[in-house]
Amino acid sequence: MEIHESGELFEAVQLQNILGDGKTFPDCTPNRSLEEIRKDYLNKKDSSGFDLSEFVNKNFTLPKEHATDYKSDPNKSAAEHIHALWNVLTRNPEKEKSSLIPLPHPYVVPGGRFREIYYWDSYFTMLGLQVSNRIDLIEHMVNNFAHLIDTIGYIPNGNRQYYVGRSQPPFFSLMVNLLSSHKPDALAHYFPQLAKEYAFWMKGADQLSEKTQTQHRVVRMPNGSVLNRYWDEHNTPRPESYKEDIELAHQSDQKPDEIYRHLRAAAESGWDFSSRWFRDEHSFSTIHTTEIIPVDLNCLLYSLEKTLAEVSLKRGDSKQANAYLQKSEKRKASILTYCWSSEKKFFFDFDFVANKQKESYTLASAFPLFFEIATPQQASGVEAIIKTKFLKPGGLTTTLLNSSQQWDAPNGWAPLQWIAYKGLLNYGFDALATQVKTNWTTANLKVYANTGKMTEKYDVFSNDGAASGGEYPNQDGFGWTNGVYLAMQEL
Repeated sequence: MEIHESGELFEAVQLQNILGDGKTFPDCTPNRSLEEIRKDYLNKKDSSGFDLSEFVNKNFTLPKEHATDYKSDPNKSAAEHIHALWNVLTRNPEKEKSSLIPLPHPYVVPGGRFREIYYWDSYFTMLGLQVSNRIDLIEHMVNNFAHLIDTIGYIPNGNRQYYVGRSQPPFFSLMVNLLSSHKPDALAHYFPQLAKEYAFWMKGADQLSEKTQTQHRVVRMPNGSVLNRYWDEHNTPRPESYKEDIELAHQSDQKPDEIYRHLRAAAESGWDFSSRWFRDEHSFSTIHTTEIIPVDLNCLLYSLEKTLAEVSLKRGDSKQANAYLQKSEKRKASILTYCWSSEKKFFFDFDFVANKQKESYTLASAFPLFFEIATPQQASGVEAIIKTKFLKPGGLTTTLLNSSQQWDAPNGWAPLQWIAYKGLLNYGFDALATQVKTNWTTANLKVYANTGKMTEKYDVFSNDGAASGGEYPNQDGFGWTNGVYLAMQEL
């Protein structure tokens, strides 16, 4: 049993917000058998003078706070600060009697409340580790992800038991490609895990038909092609955001199990949360993530199919290589069919239930440029809109709408700056790419000069860069910001 499976006890602690941050309690370590604690709670909870906070503090150990005494050296440059920070953010293998899923090798955590490895964050962290020549850590982290694929069947959102049921944007093949520039046999070595991850995302594809449009993460499109969506195996409140999910369900017209699945699927996207996932972009309670074909997810899976084709060919299996190549070409054609708007000259997510494109302008539109799926004419359209609508003094805004969600305006995020920056370079838009890099890294440096920290996200509209919005305060550390900053400085 995990803490989040302790029934009434878990509900009471979370709904009464005993520990402040909903993520803290599921990360705690029980001081004795969880079953004993649970029974003890049930026996005592209605007695006079019972204090739930006191009960929790007596029976649970709070998660370990690492490097709470760490202070950055104001005399160091931001790059020097980051090079030194990798060791502070590194966790070594350890077995806790908590929700942590033990990993066999050291790994880098993002920082702040994020005390575990996160899937898509880690690719952008690795970009910086490469600049710092920490190839050892890159290899350790790739091995950890391979271990998770081997043992769980996929890479969960993070290495916590309560994240099992969902993944995150599939960047594993990009990590392996990055490692292969230092370890030439990496792609061949991790081929079994790459293939297994692909099978996870495509689970149920062979069961799709005109009558069965969806299975897990796969969707049969009107023209018979198959594209992917975000999903979660569970339809209950997220343990780490239990109170918030319950409260939103009370506000929504949707059935609780449906909205919980949409919330979890949005968490799988990494964009938790954004008006991108709302039916009415001004209303969080209209979230409908599992009805959406995200352009970025399908670009990532196109890349995975291409990687699998290339490695299959090197392995001498031309039949398998052709099969993967055909899948990638079909996916590319389908992305262009359903996600490109020739009228607006931009890429959009597709609502397959309503059978129409979503209207939200988001930086996910840069992914077809990053993976070179867009035609030159399409890329030119995207470049023009990024330049006129998304470019701000501190970098690129995530969306054009300020909804108070953290993956909306006015916030900018390191991974999306990198995807857009590299995507623009791919099509020769060097001037705009350079401007994006300059604006973003300048914002990073302003916040670093003011606070001595690199943070999770930035307000790209403001002069000081301090960001807000979302379910929790802005976090410092910060893995992917560090990684993208160093990688941009190298180019």
